[in-house]
Amino acid sequence: MKLFDVYPINEITITRAKGSYLWDDAGQQYLDMYGGHAVISIGHTHPHFVSRITQQLHQVAFYSNSIRIPLQQELADKLGKLSGKEEYQLFLCNSGAEANENAMKLASFHTGRKQIVAFNKSFHGRTSLAVAVTDNPSIVAPVNQTENVVFLPFNDTEVLKEYFDNHGHEVAAVIVEGIQGVGGINVAEDSFIKKIRTLCADYDALFIADEVQCGYGRTGEFFSIDSAGVEADIYSMAKGMGNGFPVGGILIAPFLKPKYGMLGTTFGGNHLACAAALAVLEVIEDENLMQNAKSTGEYLISRLKKIKGLKNVRGRGLMIGFDVDGPLKELKKNLLFHQQVFTGEAKPNAIRLLPSLALRKKEAEEFLESLEEEINNTVSSPHLVNQA
Repeated sequence: MKLFDVYPINEITITRAKGSYLWDDAGQQYLDMYGGHAVISIGHTHPHFVSRITQQLHQVAFYSNSIRIPLQQELADKLGKLSGKEEYQLFLCNSGAEANENAMKLASFHTGRKQIVAFNKSFHGRTSLAVAVTDNPSIVAPVNQTENVVFLPFNDTEVLKEYFDNHGHEVAAVIVEGIQGVGGINVAEDSFIKKIRTLCADYDALFIADEVQCGYGRTGEFFSIDSAGVEADIYSMAKGMGNGFPVGGILIAPFLKPKYGMLGTTFGGNHLACAAALAVLEVIEDENLMQNAKSTGEYLISRLKKIKGLKNVRGRGLMIGFDVDGPLKELKKNLLFHQQVFTGEAKPNAIRLLPSLALRKKEAEEFLESLEEEINNTVSSPHLVNQA
C-alpha cells in the first residue's frame, strides 16, 4: 500500500528529540525553530510531559464521554486559571480544524444565522466549514464552497464597518486569527480587534478568536488578542495545547448555553489527551514560559531587524516572520540542509519562526549565527549583515 502523496517531503528521518533539538537516523543534530507548525510548546520530550502520559497510560488510556472523566475538569480548572477565563466553558476535541468547526456551528446555533465573516489570507483548517473560511481556493473542494462565507480585507476597520452597516443582522460570527500564521505572520492591529468586538456586540453576532497557532502563550500573553484588551465569545485552541499529542478545544462564553447532543466527539477529552494538556499547562506555569516567549521573542526580533537582506521583520513573542527574495529566496531550504535548522514558510516569500516557548537565549543566538552565516554564504558578501 502506498501513502497518499499530499506532503512535499524533506528526505530527513527524525528518530530522537529533546528540548529544542532533533536528531536524524544518521545522528545529525538539528535546531528546531518551527516546532512542527507551532505544536511543540514546552520542548520535545519534556520529562514532566513524558511522565504524565506514561503514568496515565498505565491507568486508563481511553474511555468515551459517556462516563465522568475527572481529568477534564482538572484541565478546565487549570486552563481557566492560566488564561484568565475561569467563567468560560470548555469543550474538548482533537484538532484546530475541529475546534473552529464547532465554534462556527455553535455560533450558528446561538444566532440562528448562516453568515460567517472571515478575512483575506486566513487559514482556519481543512474540514468542511473550516476550509470554507480559509482564503486558499486551491484547498477548497466544490463541496466546501458556500455562499455563507464572506472574505474581507484583514486589518481594514472601515470595510468591516461598512459590511456590518449593510449586512450585520445576517452575520452569525466573525472568525479571525490574532496573528495570521499560514497567511504570513500578519499581526492584527488592536484597533481592528476592538472594532470586531464592538460590531459583534452591536449586531448580536459572535466573535470567534482563532488561537490555534497564535495562542496558548506563544505571544507572551495567553491569547494573542489579549493585547487589545477585549474578550472573544469563543476561543479555539489546538497545536501547542498538547505538545504533540492531538488535542483541541474551544473556550465558550458563559451566556452560550449547552444542550445534550449539540456538540460531540468520540476521542475529544480522552484520558491521555487530558494528561498531555495538563502537563503542558503545568510546565508553562512552573517554568514561566509565557514570559520566556515574550523576552526571547523580543530579543530575536530586535536582532533580526539588524540583519540586512531580511525584510519586514514582524511578530510578537515567539511567533515571528520576515520576508526574503532575490538571492535569499531559497533561505529556508538552505538553513535546513546547510545549517541544520528547521524553519517554516508562508508563500510566496515569508519565513516563519515558531519554536518552543522554552527556547533559550543561547539557542536563539545559535539560530542567529547560523542565519547570518547562511546569508553570507549565499550572497558571498560579509557586508550584507550588520553585527549586533
